[in-house]
Amino acid sequence: MLRATEKITALYCRLSQEDSQEGDSNSIINQKNILMQYAREHRFLNPVFFIDDGYSGTSFERPGFQAMLDEVEAGNVSCVIVKDLSRFGRNFAMTGMCTTITFAKHNVRFIAINDNYDTINPNSTDSDFAQLKN
Repeated sequence: MLRATEKITALYCRLSQEDSQEGDSNSIINQKNILMQYAREHRFLNPVFFIDDGYSGTSFERPGFQAMLDEVEAGNVSCVIVKDLSRFGRNFAMTGMCTTITFAKHNVRFIAINDNYDTINPNSTDSDFAQLKN
């Protein structure tokens, strides 16, 4: 396991074929820009992108997601940041299991920027509605 200052901040982007019809607002480039700006402004260390382009959020069998999860389980991640909860996943049960069980077990903070969701702050504005948004 790495020391806290050596751990990475996982910046996760996902775009499904259906989402691509919405245009640039959900594009991978747009998500990367938002995530990197947030990481810099909030001084998150060692940002690393994990990207799934063309994958549905209903399945968690996505290569970028699985690579990120491997790093989490190896103890190499301090925080996972996504643009919003829908980019992380659209399966309510699996999303909840990852954010409240797997990430908690490995002391990984989870942030969904646009949903104002942060596991370090249980009183974040939208924490009560996070499950509904998935």
